[in-house]
Amino acid sequence: MSEYLRIYEENPNPKEIDRVVEVLKKGGLIIYPTDTVYGLGCDITNIKALERIAQIKGVKLEKANFSFVCHDLSNLSDYVKQIDTSVFKILKRALPGPYTFILPGAKSLPNPFKKKKTVGIRVPENNIALEIVKQLGNPIISTSIYDEDEVIEYTTDPELILEKWQNKVDLVIDGGYGGNEPSTVIDLSQEEPIVLREGKGDLEIF
Repeated sequence: MSEYLRIYEENPNPKEIDRVVEVLKKGGLIIYPTDTVYGLGCDITNIKALERIAQIKGVKLEKANFSFVCHDLSNLSDYVKQIDTSVFKILKRALPGPYTFILPGAKSLPNPFKKKKTVGIRVPENNIALEIVKQLGNPIISTSIYDEDEVIEYTTDPELILEKWQNKVDLVIDGGYGGNEPSTVIDLSQEEPIVLREGKGDLEIF
């Protein structure tokens, strides 16, 4: 049975954030709120946790397209090849925000992702997610949690999420109702930005 933790986004309680970080460091899986839909995440450095998520999603870890959720852009070079000024300006303008940016992967990527040519980077505009990543000290891997209901693609009610996921993850964060529109995915690994998925977020800024 998953632990269930109510955290308020306006002012996340540091003790509760510490508890989430403790679960992540022990290799736990969490479901947490973002500025779009609820996400399933784990510590990017924990191979066993990564494998658990890949198994849940029914994909091979090496081929999985997970996003890296970062606190800000300061450690970008750990995961992304050097990017030019124009790309960095786009990132600065859009983040934190409801976007996933596809960028060329660095050679220093964690082992399971070494062969990946690109990575998806997220800095969500959600204090809970940002505080977790900040206190953890490195990104968390993230993937959206889908709903079997064909009409409602994403579950937005944390209590329903707990009901469905309680035997699969270690902790579910109730950060209030989530959205049901995913992030906009923009590929910045080519010469021109390419919108791969239009979701939440204004495309005018590009």
